[in-house]
Amino acid sequence: MTAGDSPSASAGRAALADFEPADLARRFADWGFKPSHAARLLRAYYGGHDARDDAAVRLPRGLDERLQAELAPSAASLAARQVAADGTTKLLLRLGDGRTVESVLMPDFRRDRAAGCLSSQVGCAMGCDFCATTKTGFERNLTAGEMVGQFVALRREAHAAGRTLRTLVFMGMGEPLLNLDAVLVAVRRIADNALGGVGWRGITVSTVGIVPGIDALASTGLNIHLAVSLHAPDDATRGRLLPMGRRHSIADILAAADRFQARRGRPVTIQYCLLAGVNDSPEHARLLVGLLAARRMHVNLLRYNSTGLSLRGIDYQPSLPAVADAFAGILSAHGIVVHFRRSRGPDIDAACGQLRRREASEGG
Repeated sequence: MTAGDSPSASAGRAALADFEPADLARRFADWGFKPSHAARLLRAYYGGHDARDDAAVRLPRGLDERLQAELAPSAASLAARQVAADGTTKLLLRLGDGRTVESVLMPDFRRDRAAGCLSSQVGCAMGCDFCATTKTGFERNLTAGEMVGQFVALRREAHAAGRTLRTLVFMGMGEPLLNLDAVLVAVRRIADNALGGVGWRGITVSTVGIVPGIDALASTGLNIHLAVSLHAPDDATRGRLLPMGRRHSIADILAAADRFQARRGRPVTIQYCLLAGVNDSPEHARLLVGLLAARRMHVNLLRYNSTGLSLRGIDYQPSLPAVADAFAGILSAHGIVVHFRRSRGPDIDAACGQLRRREASEGG
């Protein structure tokens, strides 16, 4: 285990997701078994199989009983599951301390592939006014093992749907760069060919623009992607939508993104959620062009899933299709690479935090 894995954080015994291979090997040796069993067990676990029941693992007599007695069955259990008509699957996972987090599996254009979205915190402290997660506030950081547990749950969902989980984004509940140490531990395990096997290029970390965190991520040398949730082209509009916009200016955020891109050599993705009458005018598009025309960054336009009244009492709505297309057209005309993120799960609680709020409301 590492500093990012504290069994006390999940109020229970450690699970397989909490262990580095060397730590589990030492544990097995302490129990009187060959350390080599640890690697095979973890490969099966990260592969989305029930490692204890996998015949290919062939645990020696007595080790399985010791595992049952000493380790928790998993880092999280399924509390609720929703499947949309388009195949998007949202999982609500219950942690050892009873708290819940959301994870999402999204079908790819290719029938045999899928993408996943993981949470890094229970709740969120960023206060983004249009986000459902922020309505429940911040409770705690997730451990690396709890993030790995989400990955394993999504991989099992992908297998059941006949797909392979190929890409992951840390973009669910919470701000990943405010839990960076644990996120990095989880990223390394998920990317490692000996464990998760997703690879560095298959992983993206998304942030609302924590400038010191962007620089810290760049300094790790990990060959992963960065996405920045900008959502406005000017500080005044952004400050109304994202309170963090008052701490870090757009200029400072984009400068940090430039530094990341210079060190890693990968184009940064700019996330921009289009909100009717708020940030979707031609003038907003032209301001965004002014920010990005000289930068080699991609713009990912998001179609908003309504979440009801915001903390400020505003009922945000998605931009009309014609308005959204016009916005994208202005960017494209100025040479900016822009695409719409495909809307997912409109017939379920698709927006981040909605299923958790529903479960808490029905339970209380």
